[in-house]
Amino acid sequence: MRQDREPGFATPGHTRRQALRLVLAAPLSALAACQVPVPGQGPPPNLFRLTPKSTFDENLPTVDWQLVLETPLANAGIDTTRIALQRGPMRIEYYARAQWSDRAPFMVQTLMIESFENSGRIVAVGRDTVGLRADFILQTELREFQVEYFNGSTPKAHVAIAARMVKMPRRAIIGSATFEEVAPAGADKLDAIIPAFDAALGKVLRRLVEWTLVTGQAARRTA
Repeated sequence: MRQDREPGFATPGHTRRQALRLVLAAPLSALAACQVPVPGQGPPPNLFRLTPKSTFDENLPTVDWQLVLETPLANAGIDTTRIALQRGPMRIEYYARAQWSDRAPFMVQTLMIESFENSGRIVAVGRDTVGLRADFILQTELREFQVEYFNGSTPKAHVAIAARMVKMPRRAIIGSATFEEVAPAGADKLDAIIPAFDAALGKVLRRLVEWTLVTGQAARRTA
């Protein structure tokens, strides 16, 4: 005898088909709701670069020797394309969506070479990878290259480079010095912070170029 079913009571076959449709539909609806980000589809970072120095002491000597610049050493916190900041002396952070155009040591090395060339006082200068015959080698370490928010409310760009002059071929150290500058930014935004970096690095580069030319020439005369 056929039995009538109550309204809304599904048959076993109907129940299985309905459950299958729910299982298939669930992942699609979940993906639509979550909007999982795809790597590489976010906004690109803003790239920044600094400028070489072009003005120097008029009394600088004109030298007839060649100089090779080794790639500056740097600790891992600043040996990066990311722009470093410090809210305290013990912690390093980075600006979001902002980067240097190259890793900081390589960018600074390029700016040093361009600054020496801009001085117009040296026969040849190049990085250590070009095979230039060196009369002197300049070894440097990028010790500070960050924006600091402590010791005052205004952010400050802090740049420090330690340098060592080596005479070839004996590899004798003829001098060492550290050049350091701090430049306050006009406001707490990258449009003001990058020019502060440029000002601090520019002063360091000028002092570094002048010291190198004077030190190398003095060693050349006493050889």
